[in-house]
Amino acid sequence: MTQTQEIKEDILKKVIKTRPSNSYKGKFGRILLIGGSENYGGAIIMATEGAINAGAGLTAVATRSINLTALHARDPEAMYIDWQDRNLPELIKKMDVIVCGPGLGSSRVALQIMQMLKANVAAQQTVVLDASALDLISNDKTLLPGKAGHLILTPHQMEWQRLSQINIPFQTDSANLTALKQLNSVGNTTLVLKSNHTHIYTEDGKIFVNPTGNPGMATGGMGDTLAGIIGGFIAQFGFQADNILAAVYLHSLAGDVLYRDHYLVKPTQISQLLPKLMKKYAEQD
Repeated sequence: MTQTQEIKEDILKKVIKTRPSNSYKGKFGRILLIGGSENYGGAIIMATEGAINAGAGLTAVATRSINLTALHARDPEAMYIDWQDRNLPELIKKMDVIVCGPGLGSSRVALQIMQMLKANVAAQQTVVLDASALDLISNDKTLLPGKAGHLILTPHQMEWQRLSQINIPFQTDSANLTALKQLNSVGNTTLVLKSNHTHIYTEDGKIFVNPTGNPGMATGGMGDTLAGIIGGFIAQFGFQADNILAAVYLHSLAGDVLYRDHYLVKPTQISQLLPKLMKKYAEQD
């Protein structure tokens, strides 16, 4: 059995580098986030804030039109497209990273979006699947967008139970790796299994555990924010296991910094803290 490794703080210095003077937004990736049904617009907005504050170069959001005002009020940096716009398939094709699922819901439109995503992704792209997207795949495994170059699944333990059919008490490393291979035999899938100590199962079968995090982070939207941060890191730094590990570690580290003098840590506070923390580690490279 593969030995579980603990993610170390040094991963941040390894991944986060000082930006060169000739930088421009196109050098740091294009990311599209898809989600936000009528009742869950906040989920896609929190994911968007995670992506923007993690350093993604160009950020676009496909969501229900009712969310436009709130999205642009909080995050004017993000471009917007109605998730039923006929041009969405073409926009998907232009992206480096697609994050799908936060607040997506389980409606007929949500199902159509999953089908459209599967039909339009390609081998040069990374797809991060979270929340509702994972639940829809639990009901229909053919919705998994297997043509993507890399897939990153970010379930919490109950979502993983529905997807893998492994009850939470039996979600051992061995069982999780077996289920991941059964879900997608291509071998291009990373599992970020969220818990009080998140486990990451990489494409090459390695297992990592995140030592950071705290009880103050047990609040709605924390996972949506993490999905956005992971997407932002992949867009900016490219697809490597280290970049996923760094995103997970940084998300919880920001929570730990806030928890020192906050009883509750809000996901939006974590996003706001990211640029300051990233500046600190970039200067240590």
